This record gives sequence, C-alpha cells and structure tokens, in this order.
Amino acid sequence: MAPPPSSTISRVITLLLKIVMFTLLLASLVVLVTDTATISVDLFPDSTVHFDDIYTYRYVLASIIIGLVYSLLQTAFSLYHIATGNRLIAGDGAFVFDFYGDKAISYMVATGSAAGFGATKDLKALADAAKLDLDDYFDKAYASASLLLIAFFCAATLSVFSSYALPKMVN
Repeated sequence: MAPPPSSTISRVITLLLKIVMFTLLLASLVVLVTDTATISVDLFPDSTVHFDDIYTYRYVLASIIIGLVYSLLQTAFSLYHIATGNRLIAGDGAFVFDFYGDKAISYMVATGSAAGFGATKDLKALADAAKLDLDDYFDKAYASASLLLIAFFCAATLSVFSSYALPKMVN
C-alpha cells in the first residue's frame, strides 16, 4: 500500500493544528470568564471583582472570541476540503484568505496574550503592595494568558503553512 500523498498529510496536520488552537482558545475563554475574586477591606463591605472590570481583560476576551470564530470557520473549511477534495472558496481566493487570515489572527492572539500577561503582572504588584490576597484571581488570569500564548504558537505555525501554500497555488 502506497503512503498517502504529502498534500493529504499536510491537510490533516493543519486540521489538527486548527482543532488544537480552537480547544486552547475555548479553554482560555472558560478560564477567563470564570475569573472572579472577593476583596475584603476593613472600612468597606466585600466587593467582587470580575475579569471584565479590567479593560485589558476585555481586550483579551475579544481576541479570544475573534480567534475562536476564525478557528471554527477554518476548521469547517478544512473538514470540507478533506472530505470532498474541493475548496469552498473557488479559485485562488481560498489561499489568499488563509494567508492573510492566519497572519491577522496570529497577531491578534499574540497581542491578547501579551496584554493579559502585562496587565496581570502590573495588577498583581499593586494588589501585593496593598496587601490584598488576590493570588487565585491572578493565577487564573495567568493561566488564561498562557493558554492564549500556546494558541498563538498554533496560529503562527498555521501562518507558516499558509505562507508555503500560497506561492504554489497562486500564479
């Protein structure tokens, strides 16, 4: 039995990367939206802090959601392409869409992760200086940003693959 053609292997690898990326983004979303903490200060009643009280985490959320939508769309396109052998977008437009889409999403996911790490580091330093025990809150924020960073590596790899595929298909 002859081995499958390299284009089939490439399609399967990109599909797996898209599924892993989607799973990481979904996990990052769940961790981020469940991130809450209660602050107790002597003179004031207990206050609950949610992730969306911090504007930077709203940007992280937006980058996750946009990445999820794109990843789901690309996964569906890949499944269709593997199942039928045809691309959903006719002509060379699919390769151009993959090329620019992968670049844009990888940058968005990377900046979302970086923003999450930066905000968490700065806010944790402020909370520690104020002697507030918010370690669990910031640990979840770090976990969400870490999952987002790993999703970026998947997106960057997909971006490289689409860079290689474009010159072969577009003449």
